[in-house]
Amino acid sequence: MRCVSIDLDGTLLNSQQEISKENMLTLIELQEKGYDIILNTGRAYADIIKLKALQNIKAAIFCLNGSVLYSKERELLYETTIPIVAYKEIFSVLKKLGVWVLVYTNYGGLPSTLPPLHNKSNAELNTLFQEYDYDEILMKKNLKIYKLIALVQNEQLEKIETVKKELGTRVDSAMASSFPNNVEITSNEAQKGRALLRYQQIMNLSFDEIFAFGDGGNDLTQFEVATTSIAMGNAPLYIQQKADLVTKTNDEDGFAYAVRHLLQLLKQEARSL
Repeated sequence: MRCVSIDLDGTLLNSQQEISKENMLTLIELQEKGYDIILNTGRAYADIIKLKALQNIKAAIFCLNGSVLYSKERELLYETTIPIVAYKEIFSVLKKLGVWVLVYTNYGGLPSTLPPLHNKSNAELNTLFQEYDYDEILMKKNLKIYKLIALVQNEQLEKIETVKKELGTRVDSAMASSFPNNVEITSNEAQKGRALLRYQQIMNLSFDEIFAFGDGGNDLTQFEVATTSIAMGNAPLYIQQKADLVTKTNDEDGFAYAVRHLLQLLKQEARSL
């Protein structure tokens, strides 16, 4: 059995947060040919299922960097959380450093998840984060915290390294960046590569080949367990250097190009939706 593990933002999705016709056709053909398709993303489940183009694709969904795993039938298979004590310490450090903070919980993303923020101005973001009352989060009943994102303006990228350094010496957690201006913080058990291994164990599967596609730091762990790793042309250079192959950008149908031309997983046949 062969598996195709695909990141969403910056990989399968273009800059308009859409799946192109060519990428969609490629997904459909891979599914028809019997490939096990996995959407392996930092997104929350609610932000994934909003993508109408994916509703006809039968794929397992790994959310929040492997914090939550769903089967093809949308059955919850696994979840791992950040302990409340650890969350309090992490949040304290992030607030001290003056970065914006997103908290992903079983109540949703607070004050938001990342995708809705992409088109907001810095002024709008400042207002959102400054006005939100984070104390309300800890008052929620049966709270589960899956992930935090530390976010900064593009002119403040040096703060990201400071966040990693500060948390790295104080908190036992996994950290990775999906974009240069953020740090995603999860349980150590929540990593895309571990999720691929865990899924095989839970489902009693053994993938002969794993083709992993990605563009960010949170994709490196899936590159490590893949038999073939493919970085997008829009990925930072250090990500490209960790991959076996580099394809075109996400705005040039890089996923479809890699499948059809670099990997030659599908025959070149004309198709239409």
